[in-house]
Amino acid sequence: MNKIKHAAAKKVFAGVMDYAVDQVNKNPETAYEKIIDTAEKYLKDFGKGVNWDYLRKVACNPEYTLNRYITSMVQELHPNVLKTTLMNLGFEAFYNGTKTIHEMREIHKCNIPWIILMDPTSACNLHCTGCWAAEYGNKLNLSFDDMDSIVTQGKELGIYFYMMTGGEPMVRKKDIIELCRKHNDCVFFAYTNGTLVDEALCKQMQEVGNLFLGLSVEGEPDVNDMRRGEGVYNKVMHAMDLLKEHGLVFGTSICYTSANYKSVTSDEFIKMLVDKGCRYALYFHYMPVGNAASVDLLLNPEQRVYVKNRVREIRNMEHGPGIFTMDFQNDGEFVGGCIAGGRNYFHINANGDAEPCVFIHYSNGNIHENTILEILKQPLFMAYHNNQPFNDNMLRPCPMLENPEILQRIVKESGAHSTDLQSQETAEHLCSKCVHYAEEWAPVADKLWAEEHKE
Repeated sequence: MNKIKHAAAKKVFAGVMDYAVDQVNKNPETAYEKIIDTAEKYLKDFGKGVNWDYLRKVACNPEYTLNRYITSMVQELHPNVLKTTLMNLGFEAFYNGTKTIHEMREIHKCNIPWIILMDPTSACNLHCTGCWAAEYGNKLNLSFDDMDSIVTQGKELGIYFYMMTGGEPMVRKKDIIELCRKHNDCVFFAYTNGTLVDEALCKQMQEVGNLFLGLSVEGEPDVNDMRRGEGVYNKVMHAMDLLKEHGLVFGTSICYTSANYKSVTSDEFIKMLVDKGCRYALYFHYMPVGNAASVDLLLNPEQRVYVKNRVREIRNMEHGPGIFTMDFQNDGEFVGGCIAGGRNYFHINANGDAEPCVFIHYSNGNIHENTILEILKQPLFMAYHNNQPFNDNMLRPCPMLENPEILQRIVKESGAHSTDLQSQETAEHLCSKCVHYAEEWAPVADKLWAEEHKE
């Protein structure tokens, strides 16, 4: 019966989306008002907390960024990519998936994530400074059957969004495309250095319609190539040109540090991304993971505040430049703090080890020995479940970076082991690199939180 209801709802949603896209193409001046009226009518329970009047204001007026942002996607994306995105991301992941996930959390009394992040391979053709993936070596791979099993199990729990990193996931692009084709109701997203994007891949992405990319770029050419290698910047620019030409959904993945934080948030840099066709920019705070990691790249409080404010300026959908930005360290207030440990996502490395976070290399479970549900109930993941949020101040969300005493405690109490495949690092050593940072950031973050959340 549930399958029948799901199929019926999906058919109705598809019809509404086809009508909406047609209206935007024919008459964008009135289309958004009709779309929002329909959404408010049918999503009253699901859309709690949505300010529909404000949404009308910024979506229906072409003077506002959001209106131009949505219109450009409708008009510029390949038709199959647009329709698949609306169905898989809008219906399966957001609507159907979210409802199922909430039900499963109640049934199983543990975290059920919205996203699973996995490493198809540990191999990479680059060796970037500060990249945690380099610690894993280059000889490990999840087989196609492994990845297929992860997605199959995940969908039973309501998970329809799968991210991939590595290594360089595009080393396995043949298997990734096949995975997208087999699970054509899911969304797949690959963090990539962009150097393996070519014409053939772009055509395959058009065909499947459900693969998004996040290209790593670290600012201006000299800054980028200093970390990633000579000539990499130009290869990334070429990849963006190909992706835009083929009407595909892509954006950037940016690790910001004390050395590049201004470069990757400058007006010139953001304009370049928008002009190239990027739809989003995902910002990651540098993490000192690995025995040889440098603490010099950690930001001081003044630099972090700058990034927090600047990313929000760029994201502004009234008068911003027209790109969606997310800062995983500074946007904790919008997602309730730390999202790891299966609360919104968890990570499976190329060896099959299930880790609470891509930066936290400790585990009690492995996909070759445990089901996804068993992994979510393992001691370290339950420690996340039982302790989240790790701080009432959502500007201090992480149990490692801002609350280093917590990660040490839960790793010890859960009996989790290091999953670092190159040079095992104790939680005490990892967290010791964050103590000074946490002490400096705490008073600044607490003052900001108090000022910005007086009510």
